[in-house]
Amino acid sequence: MKYWWQQAIVYQIYPRSFQDTNADGIGDLIGITQRLDYVKWLGATAIWISPIYPSPMADFGYDVSDYTDIHPLFGTLGDMDVLIAAAHERGLKVILDFVPSHTSNQHPWFLESRASRENARRDWYIWRDPAPGGGPPNNWLSHFGGDSAWEWDEQTGQYYLHLFLAEQPDLNWRNPEVQHEMLNAMRFWLDRGVDGFRVDVSYKVMKDTEFRDNPRAANWRPGMDPFLRLELKYSENMPETHQFNRWLRAVADEYSDRVLIGEIYLPIVDLVKHYGRQDEFHLPFNFHLILTEWNAPAVRAIVEEYEEALPEGAWPNWVLGNHDQHRFATRVGAKQARLGMMLLLTLRGTPTIYYGDEIGMQDVEIPLDKIQDPAELNAPGLGLGRDPERTPMQWDSSPNAGFCPPDVEPWLPLAENYEQVNVARQKEEPDSMLSFTHSLIALRQQSSALIEGNYRTVGDDEHLLSYMRESDDERALIVLNFGAVPRTWTLPAEIGESELSLSTHIKERSTVIDGKLTIGGHEGVLFRQKLA
Repeated sequence: MKYWWQQAIVYQIYPRSFQDTNADGIGDLIGITQRLDYVKWLGATAIWISPIYPSPMADFGYDVSDYTDIHPLFGTLGDMDVLIAAAHERGLKVILDFVPSHTSNQHPWFLESRASRENARRDWYIWRDPAPGGGPPNNWLSHFGGDSAWEWDEQTGQYYLHLFLAEQPDLNWRNPEVQHEMLNAMRFWLDRGVDGFRVDVSYKVMKDTEFRDNPRAANWRPGMDPFLRLELKYSENMPETHQFNRWLRAVADEYSDRVLIGEIYLPIVDLVKHYGRQDEFHLPFNFHLILTEWNAPAVRAIVEEYEEALPEGAWPNWVLGNHDQHRFATRVGAKQARLGMMLLLTLRGTPTIYYGDEIGMQDVEIPLDKIQDPAELNAPGLGLGRDPERTPMQWDSSPNAGFCPPDVEPWLPLAENYEQVNVARQKEEPDSMLSFTHSLIALRQQSSALIEGNYRTVGDDEHLLSYMRESDDERALIVLNFGAVPRTWTLPAEIGESELSLSTHIKERSTVIDGKLTIGGHEGVLFRQKLA
């Protein structure tokens, strides 16, 4: 093991929802700094902070109007410097979101670009004439509603491209001046001590130079996300994307031991190409535990496919949830949440934990008059809104769960069960989700098998996922029961008299008699064995 990010446990913080310290109902950088001791106690070793740049907040920070400053909602550059220093004092790395695909339509660059066709920054964005018969240049669709990805500009008589909201015009990364400015923005933060970037929708940055129509999707039906009507053949994952990856990697490599994580929702065969020849992303984000059906055969198959596809020298990574996906405990149920955490923290590679998943937070139903997310507002009734998984962190049982003062309305409603599901309460309960997660992380961090050992599947039971992690001096066996009823399973011969180190169940945990494991419904167990 050579690099910190290969041994890391990344903790994702959605800053609007982590800790409010100035009584405006929105989390801030000082709040994150105040909660670093909790992150350290949990056992995470890096924090990833979703965007905190100046922004009109059309998409809550993913519409950036200045890449080298902090939005006043979150604080100041000085607050950010304090946060970075405080994290480093605690041995925590800091990863920032970098949003290279598009800016805000209020960014000074775009205001200049749309001023006239002759403006020096016109080519910094993607402008096209109408189609020969009139209307948008092609059939590309935008996220958050599936309307045309082209917005007409009356003043200059052309359309500009926006793969997301109309307030998020796409940058033209084929322009060398754009490359220069954006790469310097990376350097600005790296010079301030940031340890790396998670790169937003990195696979969508480069577009087809001919702007050809995307083909229709054969499996789309009414009632599905309208954006999915087309296959995204020409609007994402272009061959030139790999050159973009290398531009970013070259900047990261100017500094010592920094990490680049790419947001890439692609099939595994395409995802792993974004490692390049160890000259692109260190960690192309692997979302397949989010996207795969939650049962033993499906998860076993996706883990094996991923392990088989990884290029030589590539380091794997896994994630169960994030700010764009329904909460894991909501997707699979509270009883399976611990199972998922054991899976995440015992597979080979770098895991990322979404804030609140360690206490089993679930989606919160958002009243119609409280909806914030444009994904829901632009396509109501399809369940595309991301507000439910972005609600305030549940710290304690006081009003507003300790996120903001009792007399302040938080920017999104809190879960009704926050008095039972919160950090303070679960810290005191030995059988809580938080206590389990804390114990599991502590075990992982002192296990060479779990940190760096190889992976191999053992067994193919329909309800059990079982696999071995092995290093030079240790062996670990993990068995996960995806079913609701107990199962009996014969342990592999090489596991011998290994110690049952941890179970997801504190009470009514599994037993081993004569080499046979009886594992409870929804239970996961971990055996460890020291090797001579």
